[in-house]
Amino acid sequence: MDVVKTAQKADQALGKYAFIRALRPFSFPVALVTCLIGILLAALQRPIDLVSAVLVLVGGVLLQAGVNLINDHADIRLLRQQPGQEGLINAIRYNFRCGMLCFLLAAVIGFHFVVEQGMGFLLLCVLGLVGALGYTLSPVNYKSRGLGVVLVFWLMGVLMIAGSALAMGAQLNTGLLLQTVPVSLLVSLLLLSNELRDYESDRQDGLHTLTVRIGYAASVRLYLILLASAYLTAVALLALGLLPGALWLLPSLLLVFKPVRLLRAAPDQRRPLTPATARLLLGFGGLFCVALLNPWGFWV
Repeated sequence: MDVVKTAQKADQALGKYAFIRALRPFSFPVALVTCLIGILLAALQRPIDLVSAVLVLVGGVLLQAGVNLINDHADIRLLRQQPGQEGLINAIRYNFRCGMLCFLLAAVIGFHFVVEQGMGFLLLCVLGLVGALGYTLSPVNYKSRGLGVVLVFWLMGVLMIAGSALAMGAQLNTGLLLQTVPVSLLVSLLLLSNELRDYESDRQDGLHTLTVRIGYAASVRLYLILLASAYLTAVALLALGLLPGALWLLPSLLLVFKPVRLLRAAPDQRRPLTPATARLLLGFGGLFCVALLNPWGFWV
């Protein structure tokens, strides 16, 4: 019991830099949903191998974990300006090393698919890895340049879904790329919700996220635009015959009300915004998988 209490006190002292908090395991279902959609898109084109599907899911979670663990590396520069922060700096460096290990393990899985799918898949892997590292590392650090919401759409959305499909042997075409868009918009929405939640503290700490740059009110409007766009693109996919079971997405609208309401909440009451947006993403993503399969011929 004393060991547990000691560990809890240590985590409290480290705050958001404690390993489990930095790992952000609550975000892993995002990687699982995007990878699963890619696997299903491949299954619509050809028979798939179960072992390969599991490897894709594991690789996606490793990439998500790696991005999470290196996310705070840029904070070292800020902490160095404050006395007595060596413990926090060491915690960030430890998390960073663990994040790089996750990337290494994901690269091993990626190499397996490079052998199976060819050098074109290698280019995709390199692009994804460079993008993940550039999220928070200098000199790129596009998180601090206000580009996180845009690039997450491509890296953790389109690239993750399409890359998973290609790993499973799918052929890349316009239809497949279009099918990645609705969930990718919600991936960006999840990051934007995090920026909205932390707007006041980020501005105080000098972090130049997109929300800090354009202001809270403009970011709320962007949140609503991304949210509406996810559903409108699903309707467009239905019209194009690329999402035959689009009506399956309707129940996910029940998950919209809470995050939208929280957008107008006071800063100290805004903490549930990101978990509520995550539940929306997971609900929408799960129903999107059903809509792709259209198991009972559900149509409008």
